[in-house]
Amino acid sequence: MERVVLFDGVCNFCNDAVNWIIAHDPKAKFKFAPLQSEFGEQMRRQFGISDDVDSIILIENGRAYTHSSAALRILKALGGIWSLGYIGIVVPRPIRDWFYKWFARNRYRWFGKQDACMIPTAEVRSRFVG
Repeated sequence: MERVVLFDGVCNFCNDAVNWIIAHDPKAKFKFAPLQSEFGEQMRRQFGISDDVDSIILIENGRAYTHSSAALRILKALGGIWSLGYIGIVVPRPIRDWFYKWFARNRYRWFGKQDACMIPTAEVRSRFVG
C-alpha cells in the first residue's frame, strides 16, 4: 500500500499541513484522505485506531502511525532537508506524544475550524483517496 496521510478535514492547521506536504512532495509519495471520509473510517477500523485519535495518521507499509510518530515519519519520507526532522525520534515517544497531543488539543482555538472538509483543487485531486 502506498503512503496515505489521514487528517482532520475540518481543521485549518491540518489542511495547511496537507498543502505543505503536497508542496514538498514532488514525487507524490503521499496520498491523502480526511478522517471524516468513508476511506478514513475504513482505515481506522482496519488498523484498530480509536475515535479519540483525531489528528494526522500515517498508513505506511501496512502499519498505522499516530501522533508524533506519524509526523516524524512523514518528514523522513519527504527526504532532503526535511528528513533531518526525523532526529526527533530519539526523544522518547511518551514525551513526543505529550507535546503533540497538547498542540492537537489547542489547534482549533489557535488556527480555527471549517464547517466541512476541504475540497482539493483540480490539480491535486488525484492525490486524494476515497
